[in-house]
Amino acid sequence: MGYYDDHTQERSNRKRGSKAGYFFSSLVGVIVGALIVALAFPMFDGDSNTTISNSDTAGQSSETQSISYDVSSDVTGAVEKAGDAVVGVTNLQAGGGMFGQQQSEAQEAGTGSGVIYKKEGDNAFIVTNYHVIEGSDQVEVTLADGTKEEATVLGGDQWTDLAVLQISGENVETVAEFGDSQALKPGEPVIAIGNPLGLQFSGSVTTGVVSGVERTIPVDINQDGQVDWQAEVIQTDAAINPGNSGGALVNIQGQLIGINSMKIAQSSVEGIGLAIPIDMAQPIIEDLESKGEVDRPTMGITLFDLANVPAVYQEEQLNLPEEVTTGVVIERVVPNSAAANAGLEDMDVIVEMDGEKINNSMELRQHLYTEKSVGDDMQVKVYRNGEMVEVTMTLTDDSQL
Repeated sequence: MGYYDDHTQERSNRKRGSKAGYFFSSLVGVIVGALIVALAFPMFDGDSNTTISNSDTAGQSSETQSISYDVSSDVTGAVEKAGDAVVGVTNLQAGGGMFGQQQSEAQEAGTGSGVIYKKEGDNAFIVTNYHVIEGSDQVEVTLADGTKEEATVLGGDQWTDLAVLQISGENVETVAEFGDSQALKPGEPVIAIGNPLGLQFSGSVTTGVVSGVERTIPVDINQDGQVDWQAEVIQTDAAINPGNSGGALVNIQGQLIGINSMKIAQSSVEGIGLAIPIDMAQPIIEDLESKGEVDRPTMGITLFDLANVPAVYQEEQLNLPEEVTTGVVIERVVPNSAAANAGLEDMDVIVEMDGEKINNSMELRQHLYTEKSVGDDMQVKVYRNGEMVEVTMTLTDDSQL
């Protein structure tokens, strides 16, 4: 029995010694591992910041470095090229004071945008929308750097919604480069630059694509509820808001391809911005800059749509055949005008021009203003007392009336 007990005790002692040695070895391993981690990462303090510090040989922090990234892109390049050519345009009007007296200083009546398209000699020239400066007594231009310049209105055209301003070129450094709006393709990226909601958001940039080209939209020039004109526009989904009017629509090369003009603002419509194509605008800009107006041919008549005449008057007073339901009624022929010289008379009903059917006054203006020039001959068919009459007239301009 004693022999058995001695050996049992010995084996028990060896087991306890083995466990103690194992625990001690593990403890030493943990301590050594912790020291290695501490030495390998002396600056780790549990903070999630990624700031990197350089230390000198004395262990003292000497400098903190920041990492920056170059975010240049085609869009930023286009904005850098064209952005400073976009200006703010403020319409100032004399307002009425108390007791019906006029205020001595003009007050802000509205703001919009404009684009510097030319610098010549001591002057710079800006294109904007006609409705931006309409009714103004004074116009003020705010450059991209905040400099304000008094502007002279050289001319405006309500049919195309374009106007040209002139300012001192002393502080002007950037001029927009014209692009080719006829080369635009649906899906092509474009950038709108302007001052939405006023000058506090000057130089705002929005991006989008060309949603459609050669769009036409009806325009009511005199706000009488009747369509007077069909404006040709570029459609884009780049955000265009009030104040963007007159600003720049540029392509990815930073070239001016449109003048932002209007927006369809309906609760059910989003992302439809419109701009005047620069190819269409250029001849208008040239006329406004050099002459103050656009040379357009005129017939020398006042008119109204046949569709607005009750059927009983169409039959009894105009003596029209029943099948004639559309056309343009000549209300008055101006003496010595192209129409007078061609023999047209009051109450003649125009139904055709140069072989093209004319349904209303909008179509008449569209044909006259876009397809004819001063000095051109034009064939016109009219109904007079129930009979078809055809005449040829030589078109003139307003100055000859």
